[in-house]
Amino acid sequence: MYKQSFSSAAASIFATALMVASSAYADHHATGSDTLTAAKAAADICAGKVKSESLVAESLSRAKALSELNAFITLDEGGAISAAKQVDAARKSGARCKPLEGVPIVIKDNIEVVGLPSTAGTKALMKYVPKADAPVVAKLRAAGAIVIGKTNMHELAFGVSGFNPSFSSSSNAGVRNAYDSSKIAGGSSSGTAAAVSARIAPAGLGTDTGGSVRVPCALNGCSSLRPTLGRYSQAGIAPISRTRDTAGPMAISMADVELLDRVITGESPVRAADLKKLRFGVYAPMLANLDADTRAGFDVAIQKMRDAGVTIVDVDIPGLTELNGQIGFPVALYEAYDDMVSYLNYSGSGVTIADLAKEISSPDVKGTYDGLVIPRKLPGPDNSLVDAKPAYDAAISTARPALIKLYQSTFSKNKIDALVFPTVTKVAMDATPDSSSLGNFLAYIQNTDPGSNAGIPGLQVPVGLGTSSKLPVGLELDGPAGSDRKLIGIGLALEQLFGRLPPPAKR
Repeated sequence: MYKQSFSSAAASIFATALMVASSAYADHHATGSDTLTAAKAAADICAGKVKSESLVAESLSRAKALSELNAFITLDEGGAISAAKQVDAARKSGARCKPLEGVPIVIKDNIEVVGLPSTAGTKALMKYVPKADAPVVAKLRAAGAIVIGKTNMHELAFGVSGFNPSFSSSSNAGVRNAYDSSKIAGGSSSGTAAAVSARIAPAGLGTDTGGSVRVPCALNGCSSLRPTLGRYSQAGIAPISRTRDTAGPMAISMADVELLDRVITGESPVRAADLKKLRFGVYAPMLANLDADTRAGFDVAIQKMRDAGVTIVDVDIPGLTELNGQIGFPVALYEAYDDMVSYLNYSGSGVTIADLAKEISSPDVKGTYDGLVIPRKLPGPDNSLVDAKPAYDAAISTARPALIKLYQSTFSKNKIDALVFPTVTKVAMDATPDSSSLGNFLAYIQNTDPGSNAGIPGLQVPVGLGTSSKLPVGLELDGPAGSDRKLIGIGLALEQLFGRLPPPAKR
């Protein structure tokens, strides 16, 4: 299903906007819109070099032209054009420019936007229309951003493939990769990554529980930040786990990650770090199970960093895998029930968790909900099921505090600014139902999950296209809790070192 808020009046507005776009935007597009950042777009709109209406119309047109990506659940065509006209009118009146003045952005469909359906990628919530923006969205809109639509996602955010059959704008199932539509986009923030990397919009928001802004950006070639837990408000966002969830910015450039993070948090601007003053740690187990393109891309990136003056050291993190295993599934699967019940009650949608489970379309998510979340169970020995609460209590009281302490000591003892590793172990795989298997899930979150459970920030940076696959390869930097802005400064420097990826081939 491809749901549009698109009345006949909106159609007239959109047709007019496209005529405007064909002239006012043509020169701009010809001179590099494929690399246009949100920051540059805002500056150009503020300076009168381009109209917001032209940029928004072009974004909407491109979203429709790339429908095979299944990147959107809702396009707000009339609302976005109307908002852009208001921006352009404000420019004529001489009103003060805002940091995201008139810039089109996209929002993952588990993050609430007033007046637009917020489905969390599942059919049971198709009729839920929030009456207010989530705080993270409100901050971006107050800064001038224009939401052009709500992006598709792995159903209920419970997966990393993005292969969700619930909503499609084409004959394909699942969100597809911006560089190759036969491949997965990753997840769970699948549509935001695909839309950003396909240059439909320069930036957007996703959410991350165990890798869900970093995995799809690694697979699609965009930049993203999983903030320190609690740094962003989680109000107005359909949850999995209060202990693990956070919203996060996703963008084609690190400058836009910096800008969105600054707008949301109100912190001061950050400049690119001095690479010669940085010290990164490499933990060997995070280099296990890599495919050839990922291994080669990571090795080249490490050498480039060394050549630029970064100090790279090997580190040991004893017990990391064992502690992480005691936290991940017990926390996410146990909190998923209570947190979703609370969210459904807050929403006033009238949907119960039983209603939600009944309508799940994705077999992997359906099995997780029916077999584990609803009965409050965890997998036990010999294919048995055990009560989840004892493992959850142990995770919260013992294992997670130990993991947090382990990360703190690792950064301190080794005097490192960040851990560096391949974001995912392999490039995007074929988009089939099997892409959502447990084995593939575990493979893709191998490196992103531990930092998530500790609540520390993680930054995804594209490093290149695979030699054989021609698909994006990503690098992650995890830093100490609260080091988000420093990490972003590092990301700005690394983007200068690696360069941004070329855009996907024209379609």
